[in-house]
Amino acid sequence: MFHLYGLQGRVFSGTLEQWRATAPVRPAARVRPLGGAVDEGAAGAAPQPSAAARAALGAYASGQGASERSPLTRVAQVMRQPAHCLGSDATVREAWQTLLREGIGQAPVVAADGTLVGLVGRAELLPPAPLAKALADPAAWQALLAQPVRAVMWSPVPAALPDTDLRRVAEVLLASGLPGLPVSSAEGRVLGFVSRSDLLRAIVADPPLDLWS
Repeated sequence: MFHLYGLQGRVFSGTLEQWRATAPVRPAARVRPLGGAVDEGAAGAAPQPSAAARAALGAYASGQGASERSPLTRVAQVMRQPAHCLGSDATVREAWQTLLREGIGQAPVVAADGTLVGLVGRAELLPPAPLAKALADPAAWQALLAQPVRAVMWSPVPAALPDTDLRRVAEVLLASGLPGLPVSSAEGRVLGFVSRSDLLRAIVADPPLDLWS
C-alpha cells in the first residue's frame, strides 16, 4: 500500500497498480555525488546497517539459526528509524547542515503538524544551473541558501506503509528515480526511511532465496 503526500495533504492512497492507472510515477532528480560513487543513502560517513540487517548477517556468518530466521519481505524489516525530517520552513542552509550532521543524502519534509509533504536531497538543494550563477554573485548565493525547503523539495512524494512488500518499493524507486522512500503511518506521520542502499544491504546480508521467498 502506498500514499502520496503533498502540500495539500494526502492526495492518493492505494496499490501500486491503482497509482499507475490514476497518476503515473513521475521521474525525480537523481542524486549525483561529486568525485566518485557514494552510497545513495548517505553523505559523508557510511551509514550503519539496520538492526534487522545486522542480525541477519550475524546468523548467516555463523551458519546457525537459518531455519528460525524469517524472510525479509516488508519495509519495516529494513527501514531506518527514526527518520531525520526537515520542516518545510527550514532554509536550504539549514537543510544542508542537517544532511551533513546526520550523514544522509536526503530527508523527508514535514509540515508544522508533522505530516509528510515532500522529500529533498542534495540535488534539489543545490541544482547545477542556479548554483553556477550563485557562485559568481555573493548576493545570489545568500538568496539561494535562504530559500525555504518547500520551494525546492520534490512534492507530492510517495510514501510506503511499514508492511509494504519490498519488491513494490523497489518498483517505485526504479520508476521514479528517487533514492529512497519515506515510510509513514496511514495518517502521514513519518516512521522511517528506506533507501536503495538499504535494499542492497538487505540482499547482501540475507540469502537471496530467503529475501524474495
